[in-house]
Amino acid sequence: MPLLTPSAIVVGVLNESLLLPFTWLVPWIFACMTLIGSLKSNFRDLLAVLVKPQKLIILMIILHVVMPLAGWLAAMLFFPGDPYTVTGYVLLFAIPTGVVSVVWVSMHGGNVALTLALILIDTLLSPLIVPGTLHVLMGASVQIQLGDMMKGLLWMVVLPSVAGMLLNQFTKGEIAATCGPPLAPFVKVGLFVVVSINGASIARYLKHPDGKLALIIAVTFITVVLGYVIGAFVSHRLHWDYENTVAVQFNSGMRNLSAGAVLAVKYFPPAVALPVISGMLFQQILAACSGLFIRSRAGRLQQAGGGAESLSTPGAAQVPPADSGVSL
Repeated sequence: MPLLTPSAIVVGVLNESLLLPFTWLVPWIFACMTLIGSLKSNFRDLLAVLVKPQKLIILMIILHVVMPLAGWLAAMLFFPGDPYTVTGYVLLFAIPTGVVSVVWVSMHGGNVALTLALILIDTLLSPLIVPGTLHVLMGASVQIQLGDMMKGLLWMVVLPSVAGMLLNQFTKGEIAATCGPPLAPFVKVGLFVVVSINGASIARYLKHPDGKLALIIAVTFITVVLGYVIGAFVSHRLHWDYENTVAVQFNSGMRNLSAGAVLAVKYFPPAVALPVISGMLFQQILAACSGLFIRSRAGRLQQAGGGAESLSTPGAAQVPPADSGVSL
């Protein structure tokens, strides 16, 4: 995963003329990816989290209030007078949390139910949250196709998610167990294709790098890291257990960048896609580094005898060994 998206961008840039005619396929491929990724969601997990929604609400505030404001402020500071780049940063942090975050959360022994509920609710609300955030922070600075964007999110993200959840519910989880593993490779292949085609769409910017592109990559890196830092800080200050700490940290830092890139390329000038595409260069790498930080910190606290106070509550899961994994 850390190598998948950067290599896909390289393939897209090197094969610009070959891939650009297939841009129309991207929303369809992404809808299929969303459907497959939603097969493990169900109403039971959603209701369990909604009964005690405090953590879910805090995550939504981090994702859709704190981080969009941070991205907007950083863009206004470093790119004044450039509304398209500023819009790119707002879009980067307005899109829902990443579906792939459930892989990282489960791999590190985090709260999978909270993660799945967040992904589902965040995805279902995306037709309102994404255009609304852009409208509030950007206003009339750029022309935003709010109606078309809401329709695109509805059929590309929301409807496949609901379909996947209903299939899981009606089959009592059998479809996730039987079809999930065989279809998982197709999600990665689809992600590679989507990122490659989107990379081809902005190839003219990436083929001729300049100081502005380097600054965009640097600012994106700092702001994305900030998401992980805020998630870790909040969970530490609220004394959440290990499972919830893992879930909050990953979900605060990860975004559905493939969906963001699709929106940027489809509804905005190419310059808007640069911050979103640049985030793809290191999102998975940062997720891997975040996992190492979580394990290292948990191990130090356990060795010092402070794990029980700082990272666990009665009934909390123990920190999994470094080579553990969870089959989804």
